[in-house]
Parts: sequence; C-alpha cells; structure tokens
Amino acid sequence: MVTLIETVWWLLVLIGVMVIIHELGHYWAARFFDVRVDAFSFGFGPRLFGFRKGETDFRFSLILLGGYVKMAGEQFGEEGVMDPRSLLAKPRWQRMIIAFAGPAMNVILSVAVLTGLFMVHFERTPQPNSPIVGEVLADGAAAKAGVREGDRVVKVDRIDNPTWHDVWLRQISDTNSNMNLTVERGGQRIDFTIPLPADDKKEIGFAGFRDQQNILIADFGKGVSAARDAGLRIGDQLKSANGIPIRSQRNFHRAVGESAGKPLEIVYLRKGVEQTLSVTPRWLKAEGNEPERWIVGIFMQDSVEILQLSFPEALRESLARNAEFAGLIYRSLEGMLERRFSPKSMAGPIRIAVEARKTAKQGPLEFFSLMTGVSMNLAIINMLPIPILDGGVILMLLIEMIRRQDLSLRLKEAVFKVSFAFLMMVMVFVIYNDISNTRGESSPPPQQQQRQPAAKP
Repeated sequence: MVTLIETVWWLLVLIGVMVIIHELGHYWAARFFDVRVDAFSFGFGPRLFGFRKGETDFRFSLILLGGYVKMAGEQFGEEGVMDPRSLLAKPRWQRMIIAFAGPAMNVILSVAVLTGLFMVHFERTPQPNSPIVGEVLADGAAAKAGVREGDRVVKVDRIDNPTWHDVWLRQISDTNSNMNLTVERGGQRIDFTIPLPADDKKEIGFAGFRDQQNILIADFGKGVSAARDAGLRIGDQLKSANGIPIRSQRNFHRAVGESAGKPLEIVYLRKGVEQTLSVTPRWLKAEGNEPERWIVGIFMQDSVEILQLSFPEALRESLARNAEFAGLIYRSLEGMLERRFSPKSMAGPIRIAVEARKTAKQGPLEFFSLMTGVSMNLAIINMLPIPILDGGVILMLLIEMIRRQDLSLRLKEAVFKVSFAFLMMVMVFVIYNDISNTRGESSPPPQQQQRQPAAKP
C-alpha cells in the first residue's frame, strides 16, 4: 500500500510539473494576445477547489492526469464567440502561436532543467573515436556475424571514426533492420552486416556487443575479500588478469571463473602507475539466488568522469542532448509506422509512475533527468498532426490559411470525434502494455545490469 501511494504521489509531482508548464505556455500566449481565459485547470472533470484571479478560475479538478486552459469562444457555437477577446475572433496566426506555446514551454523546460543538472553534476563516460569492442555476447547478432572483442570500430553505416554513442544510436535507429559495421583487426579492415532484432525487454535494436570500458574497483565484498587482502584498493583500474585484457566487467567474471581457484596475476593502474600483484580466488557457496562460484570479493564500476560545466557549456550540451533525444523519438515513431518498431515500446502512465518512484528514491538528479525526457516526449507527442492535439490544431489552421476560409463546423466536429476515439484506443493500449510489462519486469535487462556495480567472482 505504501509503495502504491508513493508511486501515485511521484507520478502526480512529475505530471503536475509537465502539465502546469505546458498549460502556462497556452495561458501566457493567450493573455499576450488579449484572449480572455475563463479557467486554468490542473486535471479534468468536476472542480475540487481553487481560487479566482481576475477573470480566470485557477482550479484543481477530480481527474488529476492532465489539464487544460479554457479560453472564451474556443468552440464554434459557444456563447461569447463574437466577443473580440474570444479565441476565434483572433487572427489565425495568433491562434497558431497560442497552440504552439504549450509544447514550446515543455521544450524550454527540458533544456533548462538539463542545463541546470549539467552545471551541478555532469557525468561523462570516455567516448573516443573508433572505440574498441570490449564485450561480445555469445548468442548476440554481433557474435554470429563474426565481431570479436578487441576489434576497433572504424565505421558504422556512413559515419567514419564513430564514437560508441554513434554506434548505440545506429542500433536504435536500425531496429529490425541491418547495421553496416567496419572494424579494424590486425591491421586489416573487415566489413559486417549485422541484423538488429528488437530486444525482448526494451523492444529496441541491440547487436549484442559493447564498448571497452575502464573498469575500476568500487568497493569490496562483506567479510573476507581476497582482493583487499592482496593489496588492491578502491579506485584501482583493472588492466588484465592472467594476461586476459579487462575490457568489461564480464571479462573479469570470466577470468576469475576460469582460474578455478588458482592465483590470478592482476595488472592494475593506481594513480597512473601500472602495478602487478597476485590474488587467489575463494569458493563462494550458494546463497539464496546466488550460484556457487569463484570470487575475489570486489565490486566494480565503469569509469565515469564527473564535471560541473559552466553555463555556456551546460546550455550547449543540453541543447545537443535534447536535439538528439527528439530525433530518437521521431525515428521511433517513424519506425512504428514502418512496422520496424513494436508499439510495445510505448510507455504509458503506469510505467512512467513506476520510473518516477524509482528515480525519486535514487535522488533529485535522477528524478530531474527523468523529467527532462518526459517533458520532451510530451512536447513532441503534442505536436503530432492529430486534430485533438496542439499539432493538429496548427495543421487545421494552416489548411484554413491556405484555403483562406474556415473548414466547415461539421467537418471539424467529425475529425475531432475520430481523433478523440483514436487517442482513447491508444491510451487503453499503452495502459494494457504497461500492466503486461510491469508484471514481467522482475529484473533489469542485461544492458542495465552491466552498467551497475556488481559483485565479481
């Protein structure tokens, strides 16, 4: 029960900020063009409470998922439509700006929040050009195509000397299609065409390989730790074990397991100085869901650089990240239309609520990061050319401007009814999809597990 209350609370906080910012855009634009605003509501349905300021009733309504700004003369046939301060009495270009102001405010919010986060805490993983493949999953598409650990990626599709971020973006964009990859191995270039089936959990493309990371010791296991006793320290960077390069956390897993309890010669970096020592793994008996295995008693993490950017740098980075994210959303929608992306990848209010609670527990940085993503999503979804959404309103106004006359009231009503029915069907689908996915999410997908500090055998 407590978990349910927390989930609902953090969803309302998250959605509340999104809705208020979105509707403030419509409200301020309407006031700028002297349109009378009768109501500013957070939520739909019957009024619960609120206050009146000037001619506007600011209210909280019963159904708190969403909100609206009620402007005078907003619909044909409405009383007061001939009022010079009604919405329909204003020129079409002004009505377009009023409709666009809501999504625009969500974009501004996303950019502003991310800029602030980057000024406080900016995490950056190394992103060298032409990265080295650090891990290839045995049953993944990359392994089946012939990609090996240690290969240097020199081209992905048409991008020369890419970063791993470029490779990751291509995997998402080419979901259920093919990715062209060129690697350098032993001084020779080898071309691969890798199919990208949608991942079972996230419904996006995953080739089954990852980049090489600098692996650091984050902590030691409870009780006896062979690594700590041998002289390793938190912050040491693992380079190799018995001659096997440590390019990923899974590499070290494998090296410890293959040692079968024999001493491991570990090469590591401490304050830039390379050193070597010997660690003897110990056998860990099965505990709960944990299998029996050889361990050296450490937790590892990928190397991350944490910076505090100046305002210009933070703004520049925020604009780049938001533009990239917006592009991914559009490509995802395009992929759904082309039937390459599964609609199951769509998240609804239940999954957003679960994520809101999780990130709120992790801290304000994670929660605000989620807020930026949801805000950009809301902006783009609202700009889709569906008449009941802001983008559809703008489209119909553009058509009227080209025709130089209003569309018939009968046509508008029919289009809005169809659009409303369509959105209701989409909402029912995403809620059903949320319920189905939430039931199956007992553990994070492999991509997420790999990036978390984990106890190592």
